[in-house]
Amino acid sequence: MNYYCYHTHSKFCDGASSLREMTEAAKANGVKKLGFSAHSPIPFENSWSLKMENFQSYTSEIEQLKKDFKGQIDLFAGMEADYTPGLSYSFDYLRKLGKLDFLIGSVHLVKGIENDQIWFIDGPSINYELGLESVFHGDIRTAVGAYFSQIQEMISTQNIDIIGHVDKIKMHNRNRYFSEEDEWYVSHVDKTIGLIRQSGAVVEVNTRGIYKGRSDSLFPGVKWLERFNHYGIPVTISTDAHHTSEILKGYDEAVLFLKEIGFKKIYFFDNFKWEECSLQ
Repeated sequence: MNYYCYHTHSKFCDGASSLREMTEAAKANGVKKLGFSAHSPIPFENSWSLKMENFQSYTSEIEQLKKDFKGQIDLFAGMEADYTPGLSYSFDYLRKLGKLDFLIGSVHLVKGIENDQIWFIDGPSINYELGLESVFHGDIRTAVGAYFSQIQEMISTQNIDIIGHVDKIKMHNRNRYFSEEDEWYVSHVDKTIGLIRQSGAVVEVNTRGIYKGRSDSLFPGVKWLERFNHYGIPVTISTDAHHTSEILKGYDEAVLFLKEIGFKKIYFFDNFKWEECSLQ
């Protein structure tokens, strides 16, 4: 089995390991192609995204690692670009600024409908709960609708290589606020999948929610994946690693799960294009 992972974080953002440590761990675990994807800079103080003043250092270090590990492991300079209308940088701007090989498009910050407050859906569950109340007055349907509107707008307006943890909104939910079987939720899924089909982007199958105990299923869940397989939407497996010990966490389990659903292949990125990898 060849391993490919394009969603990793280092000390340049909210990761715990250096870029070199991540590279060495990936190589030791048989990873053939590794992408670095620091959280993109955002224009307010925070503890988890790449600082704009460190952008050049980030890309320069990756270029050096590419030279140091040439012939041993293929490395790619990427970024997990956050999309929040009126707040985030355009993906094309980030790509050009860093001469990046690829971009993952994700939503972690959900903008309020009636105000410019932000609901941070990641991190500890208390963020989810307090933000839902303060930004959306506890109205989960409006809040989830705002999340999917941002996802859909991102897919429609931004130049994306990989769509990140597309149903991350379910994290911390655990059926407390809504069911993924609810008709109104399914309608958001339907519309989003339609846009993904039109976009041609690859969707990541993200294992982090499971191994961190924040979700009972992969991002995205089985209903999404069944439809991706039906429509031939390309997927790649991602561990969203923040530490060397997480480089391949949940990867083999994800492969088995995809095979059970009926997937025959996943995709890997090389030379600025996507290639097929058989799961058989």
